[in-house]
Amino acid sequence: MTERNTNKHIDTLIERYPQLMVCRESIQEVYDILKKAYTDGRKLLVCGNGGSASDSEHIVGELMKEFKLKREVYKDQAEAMKQIDPELGSILAEHLQGALPAITLTGHSSLTTAFMNDSLPELIFAQQVNGYGKPNDVFLGISTSGNSRNVLFAAVAAKSRGMKVLGLTGCRPCRLAQLADVCIQVPETETYRIQELHLPVYHCLCMMLEEHFFGK
Repeated sequence: MTERNTNKHIDTLIERYPQLMVCRESIQEVYDILKKAYTDGRKLLVCGNGGSASDSEHIVGELMKEFKLKREVYKDQAEAMKQIDPELGSILAEHLQGALPAITLTGHSSLTTAFMNDSLPELIFAQQVNGYGKPNDVFLGISTSGNSRNVLFAAVAAKSRGMKVLGLTGCRPCRLAQLADVCIQVPETETYRIQELHLPVYHCLCMMLEEHFFGK
């Protein structure tokens, strides 16, 4: 799949949201980092607070199953499942979908409440990064202010693990932008308006990745 086909999604995004032209380069850079990570068999860890927590869940949902394109499992995996169990394997081969591995850090209620009860609550995302993160994985922190301390702690933990760090914030100067390898800073300052632009940005990224890995 050519990059021309994936980059058309950025063109469409900016056509619909012209104010995002200032983010074009950073969106492309984030896509390039995620594409390389997935090509190398790595994964994405995502977190945020409040509405950004919902965005984290949303992103994982788009990456871990079909978004806009059909994602059949690879033929060799389908055949392997059928050989293991003809009945169950045939059902899996027909219905299982290709996935881009992504984990949101905003769930896991037992782990979260236990850690927050026993340690510093604002380190919970960092603890999960410390457990899940491997070198060359990717961490995406979503914060409308770019200064959410639990996200910042997680970003530092991710860098210490040899991970790439990405940010998705508003346009004000912030610490997450300083820590991140690339930070997409949408041109708004009010929380709800920042969130209104975050969604089309990450939808664009998910479509680009799906096009690259599952387009025909």
